[in-house]
Amino acid sequence: MELTAAAAGLNKIFEAYDTLILKLLHGIANGVLTFIFKLISFIGEKGIVFFLAALILMCFSRTRKTGVCLFGAVACGALITNVILKDMIARPRPFETVDMFRQWWIDVGAPAEDGFSFPSGHVTAAAAGMMSLRLMQGRKWTVPAIVWILLMMIARNYLMVHYPSDVLVAAIIGIVSAFIAFLITRLIFEFLEDHCDKRACAMILDFDIPDFAGIPSRLGLISDEDEDESREYKAYAAARRRNGNSGYNTLFEDVDDKPKKRKAPEAYERSAKTAAKTPYEGKRVSHASSGSSAKSKSKPKAGAGYVGKHQK
Repeated sequence: MELTAAAAGLNKIFEAYDTLILKLLHGIANGVLTFIFKLISFIGEKGIVFFLAALILMCFSRTRKTGVCLFGAVACGALITNVILKDMIARPRPFETVDMFRQWWIDVGAPAEDGFSFPSGHVTAAAAGMMSLRLMQGRKWTVPAIVWILLMMIARNYLMVHYPSDVLVAAIIGIVSAFIAFLITRLIFEFLEDHCDKRACAMILDFDIPDFAGIPSRLGLISDEDEDESREYKAYAAARRRNGNSGYNTLFEDVDDKPKKRKAPEAYERSAKTAAKTPYEGKRVSHASSGSSAKSKSKPKAGAGYVGKHQK
């Protein structure tokens, strides 16, 4: 098989590295590992699991931001890997060009694969999907992300359908795709929050389907406490909009390793009643110092809540 210049260059540069890793994996091959790695590879097929998860998350306002980022990351990775690089590099799979690798491929059941080898679409999707969850949901997703990405990389090499250099580059592409999607998602939701007085933007931010199964909670994406707070906040936001105020900025906050503390739910009702009267825009109202009587008269008490920056 005639190779492109790019494919021949990759084979030459990574020959020792690729052969060493594939030889090590062939040395531990057995029926149990073959079944496990075939299952992992099947789950990661074309990133379908991540696309489905993203669509489910986008159905709930509380997880919509995560769903959009997840969908965008996997789509971006697929564009770079499957649409651009695979046909451009045109690197054959290991079992197509090297007799030794072909025999090892037969030993693990000769899993059927088509298309070119570089880079791995499975690993790109795994890295993009898990990294986007890590970025959106915080540090609790760090270990699951690392474990799943490594398992997918090993699985594709164990089955002899990719060179180790294929999966290494694919992991990098997936991580970069997740960061791109993360930044774009932030820009999208900042725009929606800034224009939440528009009906279409408000609908995108607020729309929910009935969550009879508690799907976001079961996936560990939000806690029961967050669910309760979300319902109370929606009532608060609705009252704010009736008074001509946005009231969205505290809903979509950046996520770190744990949810940020928001104001007490009992403050929502008071906030809705006082929002139209509060003159302070774009910031939270804090306790007035005990020694400043003038400030305590001009500012509302703690719990008056957040005033949208579009309040007139």
